[in-house]
This record gives sequence, C-alpha cells and structure tokens, in this order.
Amino acid sequence: MTETAIAATRLGKRYGQKWALRDCTLRVPAGRVVGLVGPNGAGKSTLMNLLVGLDRPTTGELDLLGERVGPNRALDRVAYIDQEHTLYRNFRVHEVLKAGRLLNPRWHEQDAVDRLHELNIPLTSKVGRLSGGQRAQVAVAAALARRPDLLILDEPVASLDPVARRDLMATLMAAKADRDCTIVLSSHVVSELERLCDHLVVLDHGEVRLAGDIDDLLDGHRLLTGPAATADRAPVGTCRVVHQERAGDQVSLLVRGAPPAADPAWHARRVNLEELVMHYLASAADTTGGGKHPAVLG
Repeated sequence: MTETAIAATRLGKRYGQKWALRDCTLRVPAGRVVGLVGPNGAGKSTLMNLLVGLDRPTTGELDLLGERVGPNRALDRVAYIDQEHTLYRNFRVHEVLKAGRLLNPRWHEQDAVDRLHELNIPLTSKVGRLSGGQRAQVAVAAALARRPDLLILDEPVASLDPVARRDLMATLMAAKADRDCTIVLSSHVVSELERLCDHLVVLDHGEVRLAGDIDDLLDGHRLLTGPAATADRAPVGTCRVVHQERAGDQVSLLVRGAPPAADPAWHARRVNLEELVMHYLASAADTTGGGKHPAVLG
C-alpha cells in the first residue's frame, strides 16, 4: 500500500458559476480512518464524487493510492457507499453478489457470504424487504468483497436507528482491522465520528478549513477563557487566535500554537473534537464574503 491514500492539489469543481469545491489541497496518509465533516452544502459529497470518479474536477489534480485519477484510470481499488446504500430493491441478496462478481475485476464473494451469514441476513431475501440496517450491511458486504484499499462512505449511518448505527460501525472497524484499508466517512454530526476516526477534514462553503491527524490537532489547540474587557490583552503569546466567542462578561478564544502563557485571570484547557470543529466553522462563517479564508493543514 502506498504511504499516501489521497493527494489533492488545488482541486476544484464548479457547476455553472457556482463553485461546489475550491482550491482543495489535502494529503491523507494511508491506513487512516478519516472523518469528513461539515454542514449541509459544505462540499463533502462533491469531494467524494471526485474521489470515486463519479465526477471530474474543473481544476486541480487528484492522486489516489499513488495513481493519478483521470478519465481512463480504473478505480478498482476504491469502493463507495452512498447515503441511501443504493441497491436494486427487487434483487435478492445473492443476486446483488452475482452482479458484483460480473462487474468487478477484484471480487471475493466468499468474504461477503461469510459476513452476511454472521449477521443472519439470508442470501435469498429480497433487498426491498430487509430493514434499513440490513440493507446497509449488504451494501457494506458488497463493497468489502472488492477488498478495497480505499473505502468511501457518504453519511453511512444518517438513516439508521442507533442499534443499526452501532452494528454498521462495528462492521467497518472489523474490516479496518482485517485489511488496514483507508476509510473516509462523511458526516455533519461530529459525535458520530469522534470514537472512530484518527484523521479529520473540515469543509465549509466548498473550502478546506482544517485537516490533519486528530491527536495532533487537539494537542495543538487550547481554549482560553477570561474577561471580555481584557480580550485584546489575552496571554496568547505566539499562538494564532482562530476564533473568539463572547458570553456576557466572559470571552473564549480558540488558539493554535505553543501553550499560552499562564495568567491568573485566564483559564486554558485542551479542546475536544466537537469544540474544535465548531470554532473553525464559526470562524469560516465570520469570514465568508469577506475574502478567501485560508485552509489550515495539520
């Protein structure tokens, strides 16, 4: 497996006059579980469509697993599952697997059969009569039968109940342990990804706002809380202030860089993942329309 799973350089996609994705530059190491986070309309699905070859970029370059993606480049090492876990509802499960066998040069049907037997999903059942969680598991089993090096899932648990969400995530993590593939999961709900992902990409208004390994990002940020009246004299040292929020006579500053200097009037603590994402999105909202907001890579 190559050291870099995804390498995008100034990648962009425009529909008419509107940019759905712009100047996207990313380096995702192989073997990571990536949380792709952002509000609705942030550009997550557009980026995923480019990654799996469903769309072609307007600008920029994209390499996957060490190979340049282009109109004649096969994506047989990449598997994709959309938000609806799209399957032919009139097919029986074994017919889904047969279609996979006929359409994919890399196909290991026994992997899917064994996985579905473990989940007690009959191969003779019609897809349309399965529960939402079972359909999701069939879609994942078919995707994993390709033994992909890169697995991309667009909001995979958005339509599932809590039990089905837990079961599907357990299946994905088992596959990660078995094959050490790179997994990209999109969501606009950070809590769904916090326990699973070790790499983060934050998108908003079609631009990358933050990207990097989660541990490094959390270690590199602090939340400073102190009196709003002295916010301009906060002990940030050499840190960069990413965003500030005021609540009454208190202000909170998200700062990035070396730990800020000690000051009895100010309290510094490590942020959690949701706070980090929310502050970056709020910072992006503050600058939207006021010029280009730079991407911050970890």
